[in-house]
Amino acid sequence: MLGFIFRIWGKSIIYFSGWKVVWKGLGPVPEKCVVVAAPHTSNFDFVIARAAFEVLGMPVRFTIKKEWMGFPLGWLLRSLGAIAIDREPKNVAGRISNVEAMAALFSANEKLAILVTPEGTRSLRTEWKTGFYYVAKTAGVPLVLGYLDYKKKEAGIGKILFPGDDIEADMREIMAFYAGVSARFPEKFSTDLRYS
Repeated sequence: MLGFIFRIWGKSIIYFSGWKVVWKGLGPVPEKCVVVAAPHTSNFDFVIARAAFEVLGMPVRFTIKKEWMGFPLGWLLRSLGAIAIDREPKNVAGRISNVEAMAALFSANEKLAILVTPEGTRSLRTEWKTGFYYVAKTAGVPLVLGYLDYKKKEAGIGKILFPGDDIEADMREIMAFYAGVSARFPEKFSTDLRYS
C-alpha cells in the first residue's frame, strides 16, 4: 500500500512541477546497483530525485546516520528508503569501513539500489568522495548514473557503468557525463577536477 502511495506521490510531483523522467539506458535497470545522484546543490534535489525514481519503478534506498533512525523521524525515513549506517570513527576496534558496510548490504538483499551523493555536500566541492565507486566495485554491482538537469527539467538515468580495473578511466567517463548537466545552483556544482 505504501509503495502505491509513493508511486502516486512521485508521479504527481513530476507532473505538477513540469519535469520529465528519462531513462537513456538499454534494457531494464539492474536490480542491484549503486545509484550516483548528481548534481546535488539543494535539498529540493532529493524530492525530485525520489519522485523520478518512483516514476521509473525503481525503489531506491539511501544511507543515513543511525542516530536519525529513532523516534520521531525513524518510521518516516525508513518508509522513504533510509538504511541506518554506523558512522563511528574508523579506529574503533572491530568496526568495518563504510564501504565494507554498504557493500555487505548487497549480499543481504535480493534487490537493492542505494542512492549516493558523491559530492558529499550541497556546497561547491571540486573533489568528489570516491566511496560510491569502491562500494560498487567491492559489491560487484554496476554504477547507475542518475541526474537532475534543471535547465532541461529532466530527471532520470543517463548511463550504466561497471567499475573496471582503472578507476581513473572510469572516473573520467563519469565526469564527462556530468559535465553537461545543469544544477539548480550552478555555482555550487563541479565535477571532480582530478578527473575532468
